[in-house]
Amino acid sequence: QVKLVESGGDNVHAGGSLRLSCAASGAIGSIDAQNWYRQAPGKQRELVASLPKRGSPTYSDSVKGRFTVSTDNYKRTLFLQMNALKPEDTAVYYCNYKGVTIPTFKERWDYWGQGTQVTVSS
Repeated sequence: QVKLVESGGDNVHAGGSLRLSCAASGAIGSIDAQNWYRQAPGKQRELVASLPKRGSPTYSDSVKGRFTVSTDNYKRTLFLQMNALKPEDTAVYYCNYKGVTIPTFKERWDYWGQGTQVTVSS
């Protein structure tokens, strides 16, 4: 019953910025990580940014220094601030939550949004 909905994708010129949002609804349980993936045409899905339950976020080498992932206090909204966009950033961006059920903490779950299109022109 968990639903993730991405928004904020748009068409921008190289060097521009976008802020993606992922709104979560439903009983999400205990979250282990909140992630952003992207997939460009003809390419495999790529992990762009990961925000773990504990510790600092991690980023793929291709976006380090340009993208920033964050979340609200209830982890109901995940953000991805994208700066200095490049044409190679063009892709469908997907929000992903990973976690375990409560109260048992024995069953893992994995939810995905439908994606939002980001197109960066040169």
